[in-house]
This record gives sequence, structure tokens and C-alpha cells, in this order.
Amino acid sequence: MFAGGEDGNGHLPRPRRPRRVGGMGSPPGQAASALPHPAPPPCTDYDMAYFKAYSHIGVHEEMLKDHVRTNTYRNAIMHHKDLISGKVVLDVGCGTGVLSIFCAFAGATRVYAVDASDIALQAMEIVRENELSDKVIVLHGRIEDVEIEEKVDVIISEWMGYMLLYESMLGSVIFARDKWLKPGGLILPSHASLYLAPITNSHRYQDSIYFWRDVYGIKMSCMMPLAKQCTFMEPSVETISGENVLTWPTVVAQVDCYTIQAPDLETITAAYKFTSMLQAPLHGFAFWFDVEFNGPVRQKFKKQASQPLDVNMQNSNPSNKKKKADVSIVLSTAPEDAPTHWQQTLLYLFEPIELKKDQIMEGSVTISQSQQHARFLNICLKYFTGDQWYVKESVMR
Repeated sequence: MFAGGEDGNGHLPRPRRPRRVGGMGSPPGQAASALPHPAPPPCTDYDMAYFKAYSHIGVHEEMLKDHVRTNTYRNAIMHHKDLISGKVVLDVGCGTGVLSIFCAFAGATRVYAVDASDIALQAMEIVRENELSDKVIVLHGRIEDVEIEEKVDVIISEWMGYMLLYESMLGSVIFARDKWLKPGGLILPSHASLYLAPITNSHRYQDSIYFWRDVYGIKMSCMMPLAKQCTFMEPSVETISGENVLTWPTVVAQVDCYTIQAPDLETITAAYKFTSMLQAPLHGFAFWFDVEFNGPVRQKFKKQASQPLDVNMQNSNPSNKKKKADVSIVLSTAPEDAPTHWQQTLLYLFEPIELKKDQIMEGSVTISQSQQHARFLNICLKYFTGDQWYVKESVMR
């Protein structure tokens, strides 16, 4: 959770690497057609703090050491080598330039690597060290502000934040798509799904809340209400296992990167209905996501599957997503899969609810961009179980 430094769980900030003012260098190529395009959004103080956080080498070290993330991107690039070789690629939020270099290795004629943070200066050196300066052009600036004088065949970006949509970098990918991508071009990743499931996690409550009952023989139970407020007010980014999950997840949102528009991201609402598979305390709800790397030829099928972001879907077996015939490569952050630096995002209840096996939980979740700053997320979770309604509201900042 980004707030200009480490988040409340001790993680380095996971902002993305879009934007800043002014491109450097003169990209070669043919001039793009002068089509009307919305004016770029203003660069706020929040944006500048966000970009500054991405200048920290530790953020990029964490991402590069995430082997699930990095190897899946490399595999996806090589899987689509026939659509990348000899083509022009745009890397939105390039960071150290690793994805741009993978595209160069796949035979791209030219790669525009764009990043707003000062890590772009290091990316230039990395490109030079790998003798790819003739292919990879690093532009230090916001994607909304840089100048690229040709259309591109491929857009690649690692835009996903915690809970998929935190940081709102997908808007920058949409901007780049609408301005530079050729008709029928390739976007990697192409599709994404956000999931929600109820969880039990007694260990977390024991460590953070029940700890106060007896501290070195001193009774401190009076601290427990404050501990709950401080620990569970905001979403928590941590790793859980499949054993913590009480039901099959439900799909909160599906994203088709070929067709989605920025206003679709402002508010997402989904209804859900869960049936507990065991008797256990309900401690909260977990969010996770996966992204798919499909080519544009599969776009028609996915548009039918995606529909709008306001969804009302039944519970889904998470294994189904990997059995779809049209899915080529999937990067998953699910609890039952290999851990990634995204982990899972947990929304804890202040008071656990004792669930019986086969007990029904139903309600809705609304995720909206904060009015304070679009990179923050407001989360409103309504749930009904045991003949009582509850509401949990939180802000991911």
C-alpha cells in the first residue's frame, strides 16, 4: 500500500512506473496520423511521489526476484515471438527495461521503453550494457507526455498493482493503446480477472490481537480494541495458503485490455454468494488476480466472456480458469499457486464470525477510485450471514 514510503505491513511501495513530464531522444520511424486525442491528465503531487518511489532500486529488485512474474512474462513474449519479431513494441512503465530487452531478444525491430521515474536513467545504461541501443529506445517521461512518431504493433506492460487495480496504471496502458497501437495489434497481458473469497486466519488474529491478553504476565486486554483498529483498518498485503480459503472464489471483475475504457475502472461492483465448505471462524475476505497472455486472434471470444466490469457472477472453481482452450499463458497470484510479490490482499473483520459448514454468506463488493487520488482504492464490502448484515469499508492508499 503506497503512501510515499514503506506500507503498513513493512513492504516496499508497489507503485507502478508510468509518468513524468517530457520525453528524451528523437524516436525514429514514420509519423503517426494526427488523430484527436484527449489531453493528458495533470501530473499531481501524488503522481510525483509515486514516480519517486519507483526510483528506489529495492522495488525493482523485489519485482525481478519474483521468478513467477518475470519468467511468465519472458515465456509469454517468446510464445508470441511470431507477433513480435520484426515489429515495433511499446513497453509502458519499463522500469529497468527487462521486458523491453526480452522483446528485443524475441526479434523486435524497435522497442520504445517508457518510464516516468528516474529508474529510466538506469534502464538506458542497462540497454547500453547489453548492446541494444540500436533497438531499445528509453524515454524518460509519462506515457501521456512522451512523443512517439509512429504506431506500434505490440504493447507490453506490467501494470498490475496489489488487488490488480491498485495504483491505476491500467489507465496509462489504455491511453497508449488508443494513441499508438495499430488495429489488430498485440497487448500483453491481454486479459485479467480479480477474485474474492472468504478466509479464516486464526494465526493472524493470535499474533496481532490476542497477543495483548497476556504480555509477559501483564494483562493488556484493554489494548485489543486499539490493536484491531490499527491492524485491520486498512487492507493487508500478505501471503495465505489455500487452506485459509473457506469457499471457491467468485469473480469480482474481468478486464479485456483490448476493449476496456478508463471510465470502466472508476467503480466496480459485484454481488456474491458463498457457501462455507467447513466450520471455522470467518476472519475476513481475500482478493487475488490472474492475467492471461492471449493474442488478438482470441479477442472475440474474450469479449463475450468479459462483458462489463459491473458483474454479478456465481462462484467459480479457480481451476477452471486454467482449462480454457483460449488461454495460452497465465500469471496467477492465487493462494494455491506459487507465491508472487503481489501476495494476496486481505480485508480483515474487526470481529470474527463463527461459521458453520454449508452456511451461506452473500452480499456485494464495490471498488472505486478514490476522489482524493485516483491511484488509491475505496473498498466497500457488504455481507450478510447468520441473519445479520455487516459492512466493512476501507481505503487502500
